[in-house]
Amino acid sequence: MAGVDWSMLTDQKVRIGMVNFINTAPLYDVWSRTVNRPDWSVVEAAPAVLNRMLYADQLDMGLVSSQEYAAHPENYLLLDDISISASGPVGSVFLFSRCEPESLADRLVLLSGQSQTSASLVKIILENFYNVMPWYEVGSVLAAQDNSDISAVLAIGDEALILAQNEIFPHKIDLGKIWNEKTSLPFVFAVWAMRRDFCHRNPEIAREIHRELLRCRQEGSNDLKNISKRVGPRVSMEADACYEYLRGIEHDLGPEKKKGLKRFIEYLIERGEGVPEALPLRIFF
Repeated sequence: MAGVDWSMLTDQKVRIGMVNFINTAPLYDVWSRTVNRPDWSVVEAAPAVLNRMLYADQLDMGLVSSQEYAAHPENYLLLDDISISASGPVGSVFLFSRCEPESLADRLVLLSGQSQTSASLVKIILENFYNVMPWYEVGSVLAAQDNSDISAVLAIGDEALILAQNEIFPHKIDLGKIWNEKTSLPFVFAVWAMRRDFCHRNPEIAREIHRELLRCRQEGSNDLKNISKRVGPRVSMEADACYEYLRGIEHDLGPEKKKGLKRFIEYLIERGEGVPEALPLRIFF
């Protein structure tokens, strides 16, 4: 690309954080097969790990929890039109419960440690929408199946897809569905955040990575059935079921998604989990 001296990056690669859950496959499956850039170094991890790495300046950019942006907006700019989101049921962010959610007051809810956003969302849903105040702990959600002291479990991503296939928890609450019913807005689970200092030093590189992400998203959308066949077996999911699931996952950050993200951040600010400076959204152009 004109104006960018890639040789200068030989010893200083762009550090990119990627989530390799099934729900990112329409984007990341294409990226991993078609992007061959030795000057772009990809780290795969759960969102909560990438949050910590990006905040600690161990990454330049990556797919991170929406809550991470809300907590530290002074550090980040958001890439426009990239997210992990849903305009209704998301299919992989569930509260699995042994009782109705209205009965969870003073009961133990185990939270996945993989996502800050989903942990905050389930608290908003239980406390603001269902008016109950449970006890919360963070731990291994798959191991919680056999612990009757745990009344409900928040699971995300591939772990949620695994738990959804058994009948241990009689109540399965899709957080994306409840959020949409209560707010009439989509929910944005993850955003593509970049460190401000990186953007200021390397705006053209940031724009090129943005273009590649948008290309991968489009190609992934067009090849969703084949991607479903490739990734479904990772969670013992049939290709057709995986395809139907992935059809409900969205990867844009259009106007309605931004409204949903703003509403979530407003809740976070009320709870002391976000800061007012996160609004208006800080978008990189």
